[in-house]
Amino acid sequence: MKKILFILMIIFGVIALDLLSKGALLYLITGGVPLMGAAWELVPHPYLMTPVTGFFNIVFTWNFGTAFSLFNGLGEYAPIALILMTGIIIGIILYYLFARAKRYEIVPLALIAGGALGNLIDRIRFGAVVDFLDFHIGGYHWPAFNIADICIVVGVGLYILYWYIARRKCIENCNKGCK
Repeated sequence: MKKILFILMIIFGVIALDLLSKGALLYLITGGVPLMGAAWELVPHPYLMTPVTGFFNIVFTWNFGTAFSLFNGLGEYAPIALILMTGIIIGIILYYLFARAKRYEIVPLALIAGGALGNLIDRIRFGAVVDFLDFHIGGYHWPAFNIADICIVVGVGLYILYWYIARRKCIENCNKGCK
């Protein structure tokens, strides 16, 4: 029971941080926080920017695709396809997380699931994901991203790191290695 509560705390914490940050940005731009609507009708400006430092801006942009705006041009069925694909992937992660995850996999997978759910909520509500963090060096900009994206990347990084550490310990403890 403690494991389930811990997992749910991480997932809902990530979703809350993500939606609150996006909601604050939408509020500053539109004067309200729309619950639903077509992205292009809510905020027609494709890109608004406020410089914060010499290497960081707060921007507003709709991401109609996936990570790094991949699949941005799939046409009118793209939102439905992306919602279905994301939902299936989240379902697989949640099943594994609650049913089979090892101790070291819980935090990384919960971060990934929470981030994916945060972006999925946007995609269902607006047909696109709000991205607003923009890092750059001179004129070279990293694609804009959000809190959910950060949690997904950190989760994947932790998963790889924890997997590598667990694998090394297993190999050190047995001469044959692990399967």
